[in-house]
Amino acid sequence: MDPTLAEMGNHLSDAMKILESGKLESEQGKERRKLSWKDIPGPLQGDGQDVVSILQLVQNLMHGDDDKQGQRRMQYVAEQGHMALLGHSLAAYISVLERERLRKLTTRILSDTTLWLCRLFRYENGSAYYHEDDCEGLVKVCRLVINTHYEDYATEGFTMLSSKHPVIYQSAACRPGLGQHLCSQLGLPLSCLCIVPCNTMFGSLHQMDVALLDKLIRDDRESGKVPLLLIANAGTPGAGHTDKLSRLKELCVQYNMWLHVEGVNLATLALGQVSSAVTAATKCDSMTLTPGPWLGLPAVPAVTLYRHEDPALSLAAGLTSSQPVEKLRALPLWLSLQYLGHDGIVQRIKHASQLSQQLLGHLKTLAPIKTSVGELVFIHLAVSSSGGSVEGYLEGERDILDALNRWLGEQLAQQVPLSGVDVVELEDEGTCVRFSPLMTAAALGTQENDVAALVEKLGEMIPVLSCTLRFRQDFKDEVLQQASLSYIEDLSWPGLGGVRYEPRTTDLDEDKRQHSVEKINSDLLKKLMELDTDLYFSGGPEFCEEKNGIFIGMATEDLDVAELVETIVSIGKDIEESGKLFENMTEVVRRGIQEAELQLQKANEEKLMEEGVFRQIPLVGSVLNWLSPVQASVKGRTFNLAEGCLDSTEPVYSVKAQMNKEASLDSPKSITKRFPGQKLFRRQGAGSDSVSDTSSVNQLEESFRETAEVPQERHVHIVEETALSDQRVPEGHETESVDTLR
Repeated sequence: MDPTLAEMGNHLSDAMKILESGKLESEQGKERRKLSWKDIPGPLQGDGQDVVSILQLVQNLMHGDDDKQGQRRMQYVAEQGHMALLGHSLAAYISVLERERLRKLTTRILSDTTLWLCRLFRYENGSAYYHEDDCEGLVKVCRLVINTHYEDYATEGFTMLSSKHPVIYQSAACRPGLGQHLCSQLGLPLSCLCIVPCNTMFGSLHQMDVALLDKLIRDDRESGKVPLLLIANAGTPGAGHTDKLSRLKELCVQYNMWLHVEGVNLATLALGQVSSAVTAATKCDSMTLTPGPWLGLPAVPAVTLYRHEDPALSLAAGLTSSQPVEKLRALPLWLSLQYLGHDGIVQRIKHASQLSQQLLGHLKTLAPIKTSVGELVFIHLAVSSSGGSVEGYLEGERDILDALNRWLGEQLAQQVPLSGVDVVELEDEGTCVRFSPLMTAAALGTQENDVAALVEKLGEMIPVLSCTLRFRQDFKDEVLQQASLSYIEDLSWPGLGGVRYEPRTTDLDEDKRQHSVEKINSDLLKKLMELDTDLYFSGGPEFCEEKNGIFIGMATEDLDVAELVETIVSIGKDIEESGKLFENMTEVVRRGIQEAELQLQKANEEKLMEEGVFRQIPLVGSVLNWLSPVQASVKGRTFNLAEGCLDSTEPVYSVKAQMNKEASLDSPKSITKRFPGQKLFRRQGAGSDSVSDTSSVNQLEESFRETAEVPQERHVHIVEETALSDQRVPEGHETESVDTLR
């Protein structure tokens, strides 16, 4: 074996180990590189970096922003993936060979790969064009068709198209933006693009309407236009449906048009048993294959297979090239196909097909789920409590269902990441959850247990979605009955809905009122999030137009909507009243201090009248107090901050013992009697999970009282110092006790 090739393979193996290890550069290494930077960037200084250091830098750039190792989600690179990566390294090495040897080698690689693909996918006597962008092959095919229909196009250019405009037909279910991209690359106006609607009355909603297409072609021919090319689907991007390719091929032959087919279902041509609808694709004029995602091969090109007898026109269109380096694009695929072999290729495609059938079989038992099945793609369309069709929903309910399905897809993708599900938007069905194992299973390594986990999660989430949809209107009705709450209508929120607490104060200007609403609802949201409940509380979507709202998430069967709304009102009122108390605290304390000063001065005067003038003289007063002591009692005062007044402390001390005794006998208050472990807002007996073993009723009631009950009055006790003093208060110092209060 060539030592250079062996060394290249070893370097690739070592590089993959470093990149997949997840080990980041040490802090010492970062600091050393940082300190070495001067006028020349650090990586370029000195004699250069070794391979390990450069790969370590790549590793840092790949994963440096990840806070946790578990957050990394990269494509699974198996052995066949390593072969594809090796192909890119080999392509660079082979390109330095002498010209004649390079020509022979690239011709062999290109011819072998083309032959294998044509045999695998039943496309006999075809040629192949390898390209990075999966739309590029179709662009080249369009140029080939234009050169075929307009003989002088190579010399005359666009002037040949001005008299007879070409027309490109594509299904409405094709990839978004595909037709516009073609017109842009070909320099054609958008008027040359004709979008053919899908069936509206008969057949699938995702199949091209053949009868309407026939009428459109005839109309264009009568108006002097040239029907050029038809783009059909063998597996639409959204729902995986296959057009009626046999009938479309007949139309193309009748009107001398080119038929191009693309779609994920073309992968099934490699299987032993193929549906007749997909088998018809082998008769088309060209097709685009994407073996990379089908087989789990990273960085391999897409392939457009085509049939044409004139090599000169193919060269003019860019489908073939005389440059050997261009032919090396097939090298990664050439290596990977040999590594997998026929059995390995078929096994991967068959495995993806079995995953789709496995999921579909389980979903038939879930009533609220609708499915739209192509050859291999499952679409979860809508969830409703009644199981009705999307067309039968009331105004606005379609948006709600889209939001619920979007939430479902995001949750499934997060909780079962190896399933490869994603969210798509379809014109007729709305938001859907797509499971397309042909495009994801090989790369992610999806297995049967991942599909089983997906079904299990669906079984858990469907009842939650149905209950949420059913309780949304109940929640809205309860909120509208409360004068202090306003309902927030946001159809994009996947949950019960949103509310806003509105303060009852009307004497504030608009700015102060807005500040008050923001403060109260912010505190209310924090209080609700601290409650012992399974409900999810949020400030709402990121781009929600309604501000200062509180949004409630998904609901379960045992949810008590009335109690939920009452609790929001109760906590909101407590927060509002507490806010008023603190706002008025400064004024209350000031008036309280003034009243305390007056009462202390009055107490001093009463003492003077009671004890007499002689007892206020220092020496005489001492003798009189020794001969005839005065039994003075302490006269205390309590300062009620809530009412802003001074009261005597005698009732407080006289009933203190009795109050403590009665408090120990009173039972604690609770809004709703609950069983041990029962969380807030759950109705008794509504479901088997209403009572949890992880909490107790005492803890629940105590935590709820802390947030729901009105705060108790706060008191400040002031004890008059004059009754304890035997000396007269000098003039000008009567306010010392008041200063002590401050």
